[in-house]
Amino acid sequence: QVQLVESGGGLVQAGGSLRLSCAASGRTFSDHATGWFRQAPGKEREFVAAITWSGRTTSYADSVKGRFTVSRDNAKNTVYLQMNSLKPEDTAVYYCAVTRILGVRIERYEYDYWGQGTQVTVSS
Repeated sequence: QVQLVESGGGLVQAGGSLRLSCAASGRTFSDHATGWFRQAPGKEREFVAAITWSGRTTSYADSVKGRFTVSRDNAKNTVYLQMNSLKPEDTAVYYCAVTRILGVRIERYEYDYWGQGTQVTVSS
């Protein structure tokens, strides 16, 4: 089993920044990607970003390109999501997830392990 714990969420004004962390413990999978998803009230959980184990390949949703950056520190078993120029529409619970499928994955059903989520609220 893989345990994932997100942290770093909070309340921020529009235009501000936050950095989310996703710490993994238990069984970890080399060569497997970690993704970030978010879910706003009344909406489906949607893909935000993903990064492969090596960090060489990343993928972003169009809505966050140029504002969010995903990175990782494998020595710390931690993946980060740097969020800049935040907008009120970024308000959501943010989840990290790990897939056992090789390569970057953007579909929710392709991920096997999920964290409990961290709330991000952006005020206007």
